[in-house]
Amino acid sequence: MRTVPTGLAAHLQGAATTTCHAWRLTRRDGTVFGFTEHDRDLTFDGTLFAAVSGFQAGEVETGLGLSSDAAQVLGAFSAQAITRDDLAAGRYDGALVETFITNWRAPADFMKLSTRELGEVRAGPDVFHAELRSLAARLNRPQGRIYARNCDAELGDHRCKLVLDDPAFMTTDTVIEAESNTTISAAGLSGFESGWFAQGRILFTSGTLAGLEFAIADHRVEQAVAFLTLWQPMEINPDPGDAFTITAGCNKQHDTCRLKFANLVNFQGFPFMPGSDFAYGYADGDTTHDGRPIIS
Repeated sequence: MRTVPTGLAAHLQGAATTTCHAWRLTRRDGTVFGFTEHDRDLTFDGTLFAAVSGFQAGEVETGLGLSSDAAQVLGAFSAQAITRDDLAAGRYDGALVETFITNWRAPADFMKLSTRELGEVRAGPDVFHAELRSLAARLNRPQGRIYARNCDAELGDHRCKLVLDDPAFMTTDTVIEAESNTTISAAGLSGFESGWFAQGRILFTSGTLAGLEFAIADHRVEQAVAFLTLWQPMEINPDPGDAFTITAGCNKQHDTCRLKFANLVNFQGFPFMPGSDFAYGYADGDTTHDGRPIIS
């Protein structure tokens, strides 16, 4: 049950109201923006909500229980707020959006209406339509560990425990050229064999893509030039000379953990798990069933 603050409740009971909506957007990199549909900037809850963005509230769908609801906002591209390049580059993907209602004559009288994640964004020539997804949508994502032969940890996380600062697993380089929106070339990775960075990560540290990270699908070396192919296309291509940090790839397999990373003690998979063919098997004269391990 939502409790309306005393000041805002008294205002809403009046004959005329001066309320508006405001949104606080927090990107995954920690950058915070405030927007309002009012024609003047408002400040409350420690945030400046700018009117320059031209934000407007849209349709809202809600449901009972844990059903996932959604809302929409309409906004204009602005050099001071959300730019087309930042939106296309994915800087706002998965951002957290808090929606407020406030009395614009007394902004301290406000109430938070909802907290949602930024979902699908459709961009037009001058404006964009953004979907705001309920946090209940997270319940549709797989949770917990996976009981499988391959490892379910992320390379270098608290379960994997591999130290990625080793130059064999993490290094820096610069872009020679963006061959396409999915492939870039670099010269400083020729010392690594083809495939070393396949299924790894690349994080740009300068240029238009600074701060953005991409998953690597393939890595090949040809005539001392490394070519990195990404799983997803880049909306904006990097420029020659843009710097990046790159991390070795892991295919989550038992032998890769043992031979490439020497980290088998922290392997988080079940490589010797019997398959369904073993469960449906039967004893015969050529098989010994004496309780010993399947693989020793």
